[in-house]
Amino acid sequence: MLAFLGVLAFSGSFPGTVYAMEGFDPWLVAIGRAAVAGLLAVLCLRLAGRPLLPPRPLWPAYALISLGVVLGFPVFSGLALALGSSTSHAAVITALLPATTAVCAVLRAGERPRPLFWAACLAGAAAITTFTFLQQGETEAAAWPDLLLLAALLSAAIGYTEGGRLARDTPGWQVISHALVLSLPLTAPVTVVLALLTPITPTPHALAGFAYVAVISMFLGFFPWYAGLAKGGIARAGQTQLIQPLLTLVWAWFLMGERFGPVTVAAALAVLVCVAVTQRART
Repeated sequence: MLAFLGVLAFSGSFPGTVYAMEGFDPWLVAIGRAAVAGLLAVLCLRLAGRPLLPPRPLWPAYALISLGVVLGFPVFSGLALALGSSTSHAAVITALLPATTAVCAVLRAGERPRPLFWAACLAGAAAITTFTFLQQGETEAAAWPDLLLLAALLSAAIGYTEGGRLARDTPGWQVISHALVLSLPLTAPVTVVLALLTPITPTPHALAGFAYVAVISMFLGFFPWYAGLAKGGIARAGQTQLIQPLLTLVWAWFLMGERFGPVTVAAALAVLVCVAVTQRART
């Protein structure tokens, strides 16, 4: 349930990013969201009486989180959307992300899922990937947007694994807060420079989109997400993200008027079955 709440928060990231880029430069959206979330992290840590920085021996792990989910995923996915990748095409990366995160959990966190888990994991990834390509109608030629989406996928998997591993001993909200604070010396000045040098059109859509990706996607969503990965296992709880592309399409329908039919329902049922199997499979 904790992991699902995180997925629910992340599912609006792509539509929110598209909205934000209606009035802000893509680089400003990607870096600025981290700067705003970093300031919120400072406030939360201060109010909770916690140190702003994590113990120095853990800095390398927090640096990986910062490079992965604070900088890497927002920058790469935002640029892919800015270069013309559609929301549904971008959703493919969230279909492959649970499998990639599970591999990282094996390599970095010492988890050992059983064969049944891997079978359901790969089946879910295949089902949702096929669905998103069919939903789009035709696949786009592999070019810069696809390479950027691949980089975003790898960045998120690394950041999720490191965050879930640290959240075993540190509350999830504190893990993402420390990562954001460590990034502030970079994100804050870059945001100020971009705000001064790039055109800004603060329409209601743009402001709402930026607020969502800064406050929800970049900060609050990680509270339950990292807690869920720590409690349920990074590989196993991470499979709940198979549902994220379908939730993203619901957002696209609700906010942007995109439509979907029976194929969406069939894909949703297939994904839910795969998620249920992964949750019953022991690590």
